[in-house]
Amino acid sequence: MTDTRRPRPRPAIPGFVRVPHSPRPAVPRSTRVVSAALALTGLLAVSACSGDSKPAQQDGPAVTAEPAALSPSPTPSPTPTDSPSGGVVRLTPDVMSRLDVAIKQVMSQASIPGVIVGYTTPDGSYQRAFGVADKDAGTTMSPDLYMRIGGVTKTFTATAVLRLLEQGKLGLDDPITTYVPNVPGGDGITLRQLGEMRSGLFNYTLDPDFQQAYLNDPNRPFTPDQLLAYAFKHPVNFAPDARFEYSDTNLILLGLVVEKAGGQPLPDFLNQQVFTPAGLTKTSLPTDAAFPDPHAHGYTNQTQSGAVEDSSTWNPSWGWAAGAAISNLADLQTWSKVLATGEPLLKPATQAERLKFKAVGTAPDVGYGFGVFTAHGWIGHNGSLPGYESVVLYLPQAQAGLAILLNTDIEHDGSEPSTSLAQAITQIVSPDNVYTVPAPPASGSPTASPTASPTASPSPAVSPTASPTASPSPAVSPTASPSPLVSPTATTPPAATTPAVPTGTATLHVS
Repeated sequence: MTDTRRPRPRPAIPGFVRVPHSPRPAVPRSTRVVSAALALTGLLAVSACSGDSKPAQQDGPAVTAEPAALSPSPTPSPTPTDSPSGGVVRLTPDVMSRLDVAIKQVMSQASIPGVIVGYTTPDGSYQRAFGVADKDAGTTMSPDLYMRIGGVTKTFTATAVLRLLEQGKLGLDDPITTYVPNVPGGDGITLRQLGEMRSGLFNYTLDPDFQQAYLNDPNRPFTPDQLLAYAFKHPVNFAPDARFEYSDTNLILLGLVVEKAGGQPLPDFLNQQVFTPAGLTKTSLPTDAAFPDPHAHGYTNQTQSGAVEDSSTWNPSWGWAAGAAISNLADLQTWSKVLATGEPLLKPATQAERLKFKAVGTAPDVGYGFGVFTAHGWIGHNGSLPGYESVVLYLPQAQAGLAILLNTDIEHDGSEPSTSLAQAITQIVSPDNVYTVPAPPASGSPTASPTASPTASPSPAVSPTASPTASPSPAVSPTASPSPLVSPTATTPPAATTPAVPTGTATLHVS
């Protein structure tokens, strides 16, 4: 369910689903908001691999995607030499060629500018870059480019909470009001329920005023308190733990918890206690629109006019702890295993708390844990924000990791491009564990289940969202005085259904 593109309300499993809405008169086309925290689109995939042959690692120059048929051809059945072993197909030269073809076909069908893919098993590694990083300059994609990762950010924030749990500085069953005041019904909402996307709190990225503010000026900064103010003016959607519903609001609150219990700004805590010890040297949580070079340009249609624009310089502060992080392929391949196993950051007992998956709606083989999801055997998260999408997965029984990065969030036939890519890849490498996510619910549905659209933020199928701020501050104090729009803590707020976004309101999608 974290880990953005211009905000389009997009719920994700454990928090990511894109919810389309009719545009206001001032906005010619409806837009989507990407949840920064977590999106089903960005699940971690792990494949089991075994075998004697170990193909050479493919780290050659970037490959430019060539035109392909609009409909991918059927995936060839495994041959005796690449039959499934431990859950995944052996990574032979033939299998790698089939992956090249499948990825190019999806790119052609969905009009994806550029894609970076890394798939690793005990038998070998497949690493490729396809297409372009900059459409105007014609610069080719490269595996070393920095990318915005949306909802995958949620997995870092959740890990920071678990690190503090091991240090005895908080408890997962502590009420959120112990750390952040004035949360509606906060005395009855635990940190665990926030991480599991079961708090019932309204998702700020679905608020019409937030969406309009972001669309009007995607370069404006947002603070965590401002984001929470958008959420807290709405009634809660249901009683704590009553059901799963992806909400970026949950991760903004957990980010403030990390600052309160950890005693330092979230970016600093993540760098010192998550990124560095995990060996992530190219990963960061920016406090502004800064984007390290070299990076790919992102392309989105989550704009006022509905026209495609370059979003690479837009300010992702609206996603903060739910979806504003930046990373690259190598770091995300490393992170896929750390996230699924906990090593070297967490003790087995602590990791077990993360992996207590609960059902997400009626979707079979899909569940959400503490800031992470499981989908058909793969453990991980996805992310989406204006211009960028990501998927990070690990298949434990195969010790296989998959990371996908692309520079667009524009849907094709109602499907997230990252989901289409992950599905095409896993159909080849793990035919018994094909990555799929539930279809998004109808617009405005209060009981939306995870979807393929989270995030800047994610659960197995929920899209996380990010949050904007008026003036970013290096460290937001969780004990700061409540915003005028924040309702005082209620003892037991009545459960309420999520109000549908009024007709004529432009919407954003974030995951």
